[in-house]
Amino acid sequence: MTYNEVMGGRAPIRMWADPAEVEPNVMQQLRNVANLPWVQGVAVMPDVHHGMGATVGSVIAMRDAVSPAAVGVDIGCGMSAVKSSFKVGNLPDNLAYLRSKLEQAVPVGFGHHKRPVDPTRLHGLKTADWAGFWKDFDALAPAVHPKRERAEVQMGTLGGGNHFLELCADDEGVVWVVLHSGSRNIGKELAEFHIGQAQGLPHNQDLPDRNLAVFVGGTPQMDAYRRDLFWAQDYARRNRAVMMALACDVLRRHLSGITFEQPISCHHNYVAEERYDDVDVLVTRKGAIRAGSGEFGIIPGSMATGTYIVKGRGNADAFNSASHGAGRRMSRTKAKKTFTLTDFKAQTDGVECRKDTGVIDEIPGAYKDIESVMAAQTDLVEVVARLRQLICIKG
Repeated sequence: MTYNEVMGGRAPIRMWADPAEVEPNVMQQLRNVANLPWVQGVAVMPDVHHGMGATVGSVIAMRDAVSPAAVGVDIGCGMSAVKSSFKVGNLPDNLAYLRSKLEQAVPVGFGHHKRPVDPTRLHGLKTADWAGFWKDFDALAPAVHPKRERAEVQMGTLGGGNHFLELCADDEGVVWVVLHSGSRNIGKELAEFHIGQAQGLPHNQDLPDRNLAVFVGGTPQMDAYRRDLFWAQDYARRNRAVMMALACDVLRRHLSGITFEQPISCHHNYVAEERYDDVDVLVTRKGAIRAGSGEFGIIPGSMATGTYIVKGRGNADAFNSASHGAGRRMSRTKAKKTFTLTDFKAQTDGVECRKDTGVIDEIPGAYKDIESVMAAQTDLVEVVARLRQLICIKG
């Protein structure tokens, strides 16, 4: 589809969703953002839904400014996927056993490693300058310095909520490993610290929503946030790389002869320095992936409705972006009230996963239809592969 342009802000709002089907409070959030004096434009993805300050599923281009709450508290959250040499027919019949081995290797929920993982002992991670990465921790906001030990043992962990580790198969029967996670507690701590700093600045006192507080260029607060933000985004990228390496090592031990291609990785809660219409901007993607021309991306549905591997079409009207997934259509609280465990088991039939009340809020019925989301963004991405879940691990 082509986008719908919505009026009501200083900057244009281009929507790859039907404005008539978007909740009024979400539309108000979009207009609040578009009215900020620093905003160059807003692109709205088809999975858009309500968020803190800024909507989830929005792309915000700002001139020399950034809103930390618009980035969100899970800085650098995103996806990784890797294609294997294995076909579904070569997998063991007992996928529960394989799931248990993956869960032992990658802590989920509030779990963490007993001691920091040594990534230099993992496939493909030996030369990633881990010493330099951890040295830069000392330059982060002093408020998080007591969190270093926790950050070290959480490196290579999944977390909870909608984060997941999956074994999938594409339409050709080829097995993939797919995972979704971010910067864990250290990203949250950094985000909350800087959101508080921004909300206290004089130029943010008359905003329609205090969660839209911004840092502006040329200030020490902006410099400090950018330093911590980009470090947290790197933490998230490395966290996914460590988990992927741990998961692939499990499969190497239990699936004789399996090999893997180069992983695909993409953030979907982050900031990037980009240029559009000869203007340098800071692009915040909150629940959106970069979809530059030919760039690989990953767009998941829910835990039983599949995932798409895509290539970007480089649509500048959308700031080279696409949706980050199906997007929720109801809150976690509503999902728990609406669905039963029987519903959950029926909707995840055929997927090896937890089947208990602790994950009902992640039931596929709580999410938008991924096929409709994909159909609304054919001018943003082209589909490379469609994956279906075989194993889904959640915290």
